[in-house]
Amino acid sequence: MADAIKVLLVDDHQVVRRGLRTFLEVQDDIEVVGEAADGAEGVARAEELKPDVVLMDVKMPGMDGVDALRKLRELDNPARVLIVTSFTEQRTVIPALRAGAAGYVYKDVDPDALAGAIRSVHAGHILLQPEVAGALLSQEEANSGLGRGGSLTEREREVLGLIADGRSNREIARALVLSEKTVKTHVSNILMKLDLADRTQAALWAVRHGVTG
Repeated sequence: MADAIKVLLVDDHQVVRRGLRTFLEVQDDIEVVGEAADGAEGVARAEELKPDVVLMDVKMPGMDGVDALRKLRELDNPARVLIVTSFTEQRTVIPALRAGAAGYVYKDVDPDALAGAIRSVHAGHILLQPEVAGALLSQEEANSGLGRGGSLTEREREVLGLIADGRSNREIARALVLSEKTVKTHVSNILMKLDLADRTQAALWAVRHGVTG
């Protein structure tokens, strides 16, 4: 399965990992490459195995999912992280999104929907429930001045609009006929100018302020 999406499972409950593995292993385009029982082990395994997508629990002993996400960001690990949680409170989910998660699903998610979520985040999309997106947008509006968008160049606004559409750097590069390195530079400049931490916040900012691809 050379082209399969490589997935790492990080959850402190073995029965949960076993259930996820059993389902995912019957998917033709998804390959489970490893498991971890806590955040620290998850970070180590992500560095070792280089998965495309990490399914990460939030509440785990030792290093929890949010701290593991922050560590992966510090290491510049490219894996897309999909939070799998039984907690529905915004105070649990929002810190994970701010730490760099590409989205989240609940542990009682329909199996086919889970596979679809993995494919979606792997393709560069961001998965947010409306109520959480609304909460994040309210916080971004409070933290980011409306006038900051005026400091973006026309090209940066184009890139930002495509980020809001869920495009990956590779897809943006193809759409704008640029190199991926140039796109990465534009993304970094956008985050700096808007005082945002990551692509999730940039996408939310773009939607809130009407910047579309």
